[in-house]
Amino acid sequence: MHAHVPVWFQRQAGRSLPEYHELRREGSILDTIRIPELAAEITLQPIRRYKVDAAILYSDIVVPAECVGFGVDVKPGVGPVIENPFERRADLDRLRPLEPETDTAHVLDTIKILAGELDVPLIGFAGAPFTVASYLVEGKPSRDYAKTKALMLDDPALWHDLMERLTDLAVASMRSQVVAGASAVQLFDSWAGALSEADYRTMVLPHSTRVIAEVSELGVPTAHFGVGTGELLAAFADSGADVVGVDWRIPLSVARQRTGNRVALQGNLDPAVCLAQWPQVEKTVRRILNDNGDHPGYVFNLGHGVLPQTNPDILQQVVELVHAEGQVAELPRAQPARPHP
Repeated sequence: MHAHVPVWFQRQAGRSLPEYHELRREGSILDTIRIPELAAEITLQPIRRYKVDAAILYSDIVVPAECVGFGVDVKPGVGPVIENPFERRADLDRLRPLEPETDTAHVLDTIKILAGELDVPLIGFAGAPFTVASYLVEGKPSRDYAKTKALMLDDPALWHDLMERLTDLAVASMRSQVVAGASAVQLFDSWAGALSEADYRTMVLPHSTRVIAEVSELGVPTAHFGVGTGELLAAFADSGADVVGVDWRIPLSVARQRTGNRVALQGNLDPAVCLAQWPQVEKTVRRILNDNGDHPGYVFNLGHGVLPQTNPDILQQVVELVHAEGQVAELPRAQPARPHP
C-alpha cells in the first residue's frame, strides 16, 4: 500500500496570503494572536487555499515569555524585541511559571475553536529554550549570538537556570495546547545552528530533551526543528522527537545517515526557491521527492518559513505536485484535531 507524502509549510498562515493582509490588524502580531476568532481564521486560511495536510496554530514562540510579563514585543519587519534584556541572576525572577488557563487563555480558546472545525491535524508549537534565550539575552534578533554564547560560557550555572525556566515555559505551553486539542507539537530551536555540536550537546540538548519528554507523555507526535543544523542532526535525533526538520543545505539521504534512520524527517525545500518560476520550483520539488524515494517517515516542507513575497499560487502547485507524485509506504495517519470536551 502507498499513500501520498504529507505536506505543510512553516509559516503557511499569514505573511504571503492576501486574505491574511485583509484581516490583519495594525501593530504587533501579538495583538492579533490575542483575538481567538481572528487567530483561528488565519490558521484556517492556508487549509482552504492550499489543501495542506496539517494546520499550524497561528501564534508566536515568544508568547509564553510575553504573557508572564518579561517585556517582549514583536516588531513588524524586525522580530522579537526585549525592552530590558536578560543580563543577571535577578532577571530569573522575571520568568515566573506559566499558568496557561489564565496567561495564555486566548491561545487555548483559539485551539478549541480549531479543534471543532478542522478535519486535518492541528500542530501546536513552542520555542525551544535556546532560541527563546537568544532573544531574551540579545534583546533582538542576532547574527552572531555573541551575548548569548558569552553568558553560556562565562556563567554556565546561570545559563542552565535560565534554560530550566524556559524549559518549564515551553512544557507548560505545549502541554496546554495538546489538552486543548492540538494533535501534534513542534519545538522550534530555530537558531541552534549557531552552536558547535559539543556546546549544543552540553548546554542545550538536555533541556530540549526534557521538553519533548514531558510533552510526549501526552501521547502526541513531536517534531524538532532548526535552521543550519546539518551538523547537529544526530544530536537533534537524540532529543526524543519523532520528527526532525532538515533545512535545504544537505540532501535527505545525508540527513537519514546522520540521524541513523531513527526519526522521520521533515523538509527540505529552500523557501527562496519558491520565488523562482514554476519550472524551476517543479524541478527542485521532484528532486527532493526522488531523494526521499518511498521512505515512509517523511513530511514535505520548507527548510524554514514561507517568505513574505512568495506567490501563493506557487505553494499551491507545490502541494498538488507532492500529493500527485510523492508516494510513500503506508503509515498510520495522525488523527485530526480533537474537539475539546
